[in-house]
Amino acid sequence: MEPQRPRQRAGLGLASKGGCSQRPRIRNPVERLDRQTFSFHFRNLRYANGRNCSYLCYQVERLKHCSPDSSDWGVFQNQAYPENRCHAELCFLSWFRSKKLSPYEQYHITWFLSWSPCLSCAEQVAAFLMENRNVRLSIFAARLYYFWKPECQRGLRVLHHQRASVRIMSFREFKYCWKNFVYNQGMPFKPWKKLRKNYQFLVAKLQEILGNTMNLLKTKIFKQQFGNQHRVPQPRYRRKTYLCYQLKQLDGFTLDKGCFRNKKQRHAEIRFIDKITSLNLDPNQSYEITCYVTWSPCPTCARELVDFINGQNHLSLQIFASRLYFHWVKLFQRGLQQLQAAQVSVAVMTRSEFEECWEEFVDNQGMPFESWDKLEQYSESISRRLQKILSPSNWNNLENSFRDLRLGSPSPLLLRSDSR
Repeated sequence: MEPQRPRQRAGLGLASKGGCSQRPRIRNPVERLDRQTFSFHFRNLRYANGRNCSYLCYQVERLKHCSPDSSDWGVFQNQAYPENRCHAELCFLSWFRSKKLSPYEQYHITWFLSWSPCLSCAEQVAAFLMENRNVRLSIFAARLYYFWKPECQRGLRVLHHQRASVRIMSFREFKYCWKNFVYNQGMPFKPWKKLRKNYQFLVAKLQEILGNTMNLLKTKIFKQQFGNQHRVPQPRYRRKTYLCYQLKQLDGFTLDKGCFRNKKQRHAEIRFIDKITSLNLDPNQSYEITCYVTWSPCPTCARELVDFINGQNHLSLQIFASRLYFHWVKLFQRGLQQLQAAQVSVAVMTRSEFEECWEEFVDNQGMPFESWDKLEQYSESISRRLQKILSPSNWNNLENSFRDLRLGSPSPLLLRSDSR
């Protein structure tokens, strides 16, 4: 059976330059959608039919001193009238420019869209972001608009390259919209059939379009690899090193994030360094990088991280480790001490960090994080061990410890079943 395809979005076709037939007459947004409209137009079908309108639910946060100061929200719909045709994205921009935008404030805008932007809208939104560096935009799309067409793919890449975060709405975002943008009459959000399956399909398509290597971890992999138990719950399962990272500006906007695992002759930490280096970050701006690792860095990776961070005063690096790698071996202890001496914060993951990882790096489908048995007890025990290693009383001949950070893998005699 031929899959159903979306028609042209009401108000313009793909070839209509500018996204509007003329300068739009600014209209105020509505507060909420009715239940039927939301359920019909936001359903995340792979190929949709009869959904010619586009809806945009927005939230605007003003940021002062790097924290939210106030917020505003509402809903825009395509204006499809012959005398005033305009897509929802451009309706929002017209309203925002006239009512809200100030060059002296920082803004974080979040959009929840029934359709991802077309090429024309994407180009105009990207131009707006280029002109207004004090605005950050996060886009969550229920469906991808003509994702098989090169021009629509190019629009998504234009947004991505202009600092806009483009993602697919998951169960969590649908639930959030239902609660905040729908007249739900107190009724809970009920997921429709194939919501999760379609979400996974759309995520894969978006990653393919953007060339994004960030794949969310499966829940089973996360619990097996990040679990901080002393021994592997499944005796036959081999623990490996995974590194999840977030790169943020000081205003809290996430510029990049991803997840790496060890490859042959290339540890996850080295792959992470390569990625951050390739971004060519502006040395005149300040950035915060947070890493979550299943194993603390080995001596070689510790040395590489120290070399990477030295002289880069615009970077702040914090490492949270689920477990300590060969913590009883002096060579590995000195690697952690060198990181601390280089102003790299090294700490043990607590429940808070596990929850953060679950939310940001795991395909959790909106399910809350559930801790395993004795998580807090294990975390406290590992933290005490780390503090003892980092205690100044254990820093013998610190100035010469770089000489002991020998390259290469540790002796095979040290390796055990749950090694990196």
